[in-house]
Amino acid sequence: MTRRQGIAISIGLVLAAALLVWAFRPRPLPVEVAEVLRAPFEQTIDEDGRTRVRQRYVIAAPLAGRLARITLDPGDAVTAGAAVARIAPTAPALLDARAQRELQERVGAAEAHVAQAAAEAARAEAALAQAQTDLARQTRLQGEGFLSPAARDQAELAVRVQARALDAAMAGRDAAEHTLAQARAAVASLRDGGSRAGLPVTSPVSGQVLRVMQQSEGPVALGTPLMEVADLRDLEIVVDLLSTDAARIAAGARVHVDVAGARHAGRVRRIEPAAFTKVSALGVEEQRVNVIVDLDPPPPGTPPLAVGDGFRVDLRIVVLAQADAVLAPVSALFRAGGSGADWAVFALDGERVVRRAVKVAARGPLAASIAAGLQPGDRVVVYPSDALTEGRRVRVVRGR
Repeated sequence: MTRRQGIAISIGLVLAAALLVWAFRPRPLPVEVAEVLRAPFEQTIDEDGRTRVRQRYVIAAPLAGRLARITLDPGDAVTAGAAVARIAPTAPALLDARAQRELQERVGAAEAHVAQAAAEAARAEAALAQAQTDLARQTRLQGEGFLSPAARDQAELAVRVQARALDAAMAGRDAAEHTLAQARAAVASLRDGGSRAGLPVTSPVSGQVLRVMQQSEGPVALGTPLMEVADLRDLEIVVDLLSTDAARIAAGARVHVDVAGARHAGRVRRIEPAAFTKVSALGVEEQRVNVIVDLDPPPPGTPPLAVGDGFRVDLRIVVLAQADAVLAPVSALFRAGGSGADWAVFALDGERVVRRAVKVAARGPLAASIAAGLQPGDRVVVYPSDALTEGRRVRVVRGR
């Protein structure tokens, strides 16, 4: 073998070895990537709730007699003070001293209820005035730098709560005065023998009919429920949360309300102090807590919530809000280490990936707030497979 032949054979062997190395080296692994962003972040508790009118009124028969057929149906509008039914006293009741005593006792009870409701309204009005004074003082202190925004927010929440309490107290006073007027009218009708048209039964509020319990003509006893009315513009939302979730929220927390494709804003007004047991669809007993949400007034030009009493709505209660957060997809995170206490991601470094440990501040359904380990603009692999390892060459097939 000549020297030239030996060189040729050596070159051939080197080329063959290089070809074998190239043929059997690991091919780039196809991956999907996403970019780390800087954006606002919210961690929410998602649940469905139901609407509920804040004040509902049951209109009852103010005296025993014969009820004329009620022509109203559920959904019909009613006006405060307008007649919704008529009752003609029966002939025996006109001469019954016991019936007269019962009506007089109802007048006395109604007068006491009016006095109590007026006192409640006065207390609520004083509490609202005090809350407004506190809010003005804390707003001034915040402007001077002596108070945190969170403390002022609590004062603003107190004003909202006291305003709602005053509205409820005023509605209770109006309802008590209406009951008293109906009781006095029943006494007068019984004393005068009643008119042929009968005693008009009036509505205590303007609103809509929710239910009609006694629609047909016929005899009714004193106190028989006739119909239920309410103002559907005054709604609140009730949502039952797991007790573990309820412990994470506080009164005043912001709420996103979604119904029929429209979004509305609200605030948590109250977290009820007692839990109850509820069986889930899977047959598991759960401890649940009712949370009451108030709807914020809609912005100008925005229609109000187009729902009635007992409608289902979707809620997202905000438990953590960050105005400027580093966000990475939740699908890029995986547990690092045997303890399972830390998180890691695979980040792109040229054509290869490097494993980075990250500190997660909070997680949402789609994105996680990263406290350390990533910067905006980094690209991370989403849904990493078991074949992906440190330093592995990759080929991006989706994402940027």
